[in-house]
Amino acid sequence: MPDSKSKPMTTDAAARIQSTEARNSGTGQVQSGGFASRAQGAAATNINQGTTQHQGGKK
Repeated sequence: MPDSKSKPMTTDAAARIQSTEARNSGTGQVQSGGFASRAQGAAATNINQGTTQHQGGKK
């Protein structure tokens, strides 16, 4: 059975989501209020609440 615990949205995960959505949109942009936008907002909220830390750039 899969682990039912959810993980908080991170900035790296949100960036991957945005990149994929922009690539697949045909316009190179993400939809305002779409999933990628909400993911970025969730990541920012998690950083502000101390749930996660900012993860910077490519390694």
